[in-house]
Amino acid sequence: MQRSTAIVLTHGLLDGPTAKTCHGLLRGTERFDIRGVIDYRFAGQDAGTVMDGRPRGIPVYASVADYLAGGQERPQWCVVGVALHGGILPDDFRGELRHAVENGISIVCGLHTFLSEDAEFSALAAKYGVQLVDVRKPRPRSELKFWTGEIFTVKAPRIAVLGTDCALGKRTTCRFLMEMCRKNGIAAEMIYTGQTGWMQGYRHGFVFDTTINDFISGEIERAIVECDRESKPDLILIEGQSALRNPNGPCGSEFLLSGDVKGVILQHAPGRRCFDDTDIPIPSVASEVALIGVYGAKVLAVTLNEENLDEEAAEMHRRALQEELGIPVVRPLKEGVEGLLAVVKGYLS
Repeated sequence: MQRSTAIVLTHGLLDGPTAKTCHGLLRGTERFDIRGVIDYRFAGQDAGTVMDGRPRGIPVYASVADYLAGGQERPQWCVVGVALHGGILPDDFRGELRHAVENGISIVCGLHTFLSEDAEFSALAAKYGVQLVDVRKPRPRSELKFWTGEIFTVKAPRIAVLGTDCALGKRTTCRFLMEMCRKNGIAAEMIYTGQTGWMQGYRHGFVFDTTINDFISGEIERAIVECDRESKPDLILIEGQSALRNPNGPCGSEFLLSGDVKGVILQHAPGRRCFDDTDIPIPSVASEVALIGVYGAKVLAVTLNEENLDEEAAEMHRRALQEELGIPVVRPLKEGVEGLLAVVKGYLS
């Protein structure tokens, strides 16, 4: 895959969880060469430092105009770098995107607002000869696959990274695991199931929440079967979505049943009391482990999202969960996932 140059628009949201699309791209993408982030609140800073305190050599600019005025090469793409509740494009993003199009920069958007169906942007794109790529635009029914049972012919073992809530960093942990495996001689591939995964350039996957429900099982099967046949990996890692018991978007059983997944890494945020954007308490990790077991899969380890926790609290939760569950509990952003190598090797054997 030839990488294209891109800037990423977060427009005041770079330091928060809604910028998770941008965060994923900053942590790694085979599709884009990220030249800068557009965010008026953090102009002049390093985008990685704003995200997690680790510089990545990617500067933040106040606006698209500010970026272009600096004399840098015009990027091929401007990526909308946020994932918001409801997937609606905020009105205050439109001006920056309009300026990008007027300067010959194509747009990639992962929201449910389709710029290719927006009268203003469609007209601008035609006038300035740019592309509008809506990653979440549903594929035609004729291209979707129904579940057949072919999954039972797949040879590669599978591990799904599930979570106890949405917006927990499941995709990031999944990528860390893939990179760790490859570093240690395990040929691992990752199945993406969200718009950011497509933007990061993974070979196999689909966008879960744009797919007609009748074809979800079949698309999971298709992605895994294709990965097994074409890439022939030692291990297939699957990016989970939401959580088994999240009432505003229950998800997870599809991977375990339709994808015939027997191994799970479970992501959890001890500092989060309720499901995202609700007042409904998140069930205990132990009960989630037990529920996953009912589906015939085994939780191999737990990974922690450390939002709302200081160092002492994060380590306290890690030790307590490890003692309670009797399985490894690691802190991916703090210490990486190298500590799960033995777990993965044990599962593969």
